[in-house]
Amino acid sequence: MKIKNKDKYHWIFIVFFWCILGTTIWAQMIEDYDFLDATYQVVLVLLCSILLAHFLSDVLLPNALRKNKMRLFAMQGLFIVLLLSLCLALIYTAFSDVSFRARLYPDEVNMTTLHFLWARFCGSIPAAILINGTACGIRFYQEHNVIEKNHAQLQQVHLEAQIKILQDQINPHLMFNVLNHIHILMQSNVKLASDLLIQFSDILRYQLYECNKEYVALYLEIKYLKDLVSVEKTRWGDELDVKTNWNIEDGQLQIVPLLLVPLIENAFKHVSRLPSQKGYVHLSCEQVNKQLVFKIENSYTEQYKIPSKSQGLGLENVRKRLAIQYPNRHELKINKTDSDFTVEVVLDLK
Repeated sequence: MKIKNKDKYHWIFIVFFWCILGTTIWAQMIEDYDFLDATYQVVLVLLCSILLAHFLSDVLLPNALRKNKMRLFAMQGLFIVLLLSLCLALIYTAFSDVSFRARLYPDEVNMTTLHFLWARFCGSIPAAILINGTACGIRFYQEHNVIEKNHAQLQQVHLEAQIKILQDQINPHLMFNVLNHIHILMQSNVKLASDLLIQFSDILRYQLYECNKEYVALYLEIKYLKDLVSVEKTRWGDELDVKTNWNIEDGQLQIVPLLLVPLIENAFKHVSRLPSQKGYVHLSCEQVNKQLVFKIENSYTEQYKIPSKSQGLGLENVRKRLAIQYPNRHELKINKTDSDFTVEVVLDLK
């Protein structure tokens, strides 16, 4: 609908421009000619101007922009300007007193007519430049808008592809971890493995049917995060102290899916457990007005940290997605001490 409206306004402006130009020329002609002669000249001038100007702006200019041949277009534009100047000069000369005298005395070598034609030709060049320049300016503005729109669409496609790549990095890693632990539990605790499998099925269902959207309802994402924490809590059992605090006021707000998952994965993956005490993961997720504050803290000790080639990839994933999907609408704070590792994300939601 917006495109149709823009096209309509474009054509309204063009018609308005030619009407104003025709009225201005006619007002000048009527001072020196009778009504019919002035009208005939205006019609002929407008006809030549419209044909040549729109051939230049609607045919040659778009072709030059597509093929990036602006030098050739400059030469074509100069030729059209000179041609229009000649047409205007011939029209003015045909209706002038000099032309009338040439018809009365055809046997005379009328150099005056040639001089008058040359003078009119030179005098018409500024008008021809103005007419063609205006037509090309209008067309260039329209083409520029189309180019900008196409560029914006390409950027959007590129960003969506980046997001899809980053999002896909989450799913296989999560599935591998959970399925591996279900396999281990099947050897020792079938009931626990069954419960874990049911919880994991809810996670997969969400990833399959909800996460292919650009945004999801906040309550769905929070339910998914709760299920994920529950799976991790079941998987770790009494080995970890897991505490969560969920406070969501408006679950209908929109959030990009799976954005915070790597933070939960990292916390459970890199949590430290000292010989004399339990490790811990403490999570807080609060939404007030349209702001979401997500904070997760895990015990961390460099001495007992398990080396990993993928260390830091999860945080880098989150950092990139925040930059792409929440530009100027997020805060990311990372704090590492000798005993804990804390990540806090503040989002301005839709």
